[in-house]
Amino acid sequence: MLRQLALTEMGAAAQVHRAAFDHAIPWLAGLHTPDEDRWFYREHVFATCRVWGRFNGDVLSGIIAFRDGWIEQLYVLPAVQGRGVGTELLDVAKGACERLELWTFQRNALARHFYEARGFTLIERTNGARNSTNGNPTLKTTIAVMKALGIELTAKPHV
Repeated sequence: MLRQLALTEMGAAAQVHRAAFDHAIPWLAGLHTPDEDRWFYREHVFATCRVWGRFNGDVLSGIIAFRDGWIEQLYVLPAVQGRGVGTELLDVAKGACERLELWTFQRNALARHFYEARGFTLIERTNGARNSTNGNPTLKTTIAVMKALGIELTAKPHV
């Protein structure tokens, strides 16, 4: 089942985030404590984003948090990755937004491939100095926005 999450489910969303993050980015595992994760979801993610979840029975297996034009979080439990959960969640945001952008870590090849396979293109590469993960280099990617020779062309994403 795919549905919007309530604030009361913020703890479960934070747990999905931590499990998927630590699995995909082991060099940053444990960067934040479970209490810090819950605070972040309560005070930032649920306060500023639409948060959707994918359930397998009673188990929250994936989450997406997005706001106009921006994906803040997209995490899927490792045990169900590769089964379409991430694509389903991404489609919710694509259906709600004219364009989407996000950051991902340069070293997270699986995430980069996932987004590129769904139409996202690289628009910026950083050295990580501006992020909260101790300077780990990041990539900014986008869908439905093409930047070429300084000209921005915008189109509605395919859903």
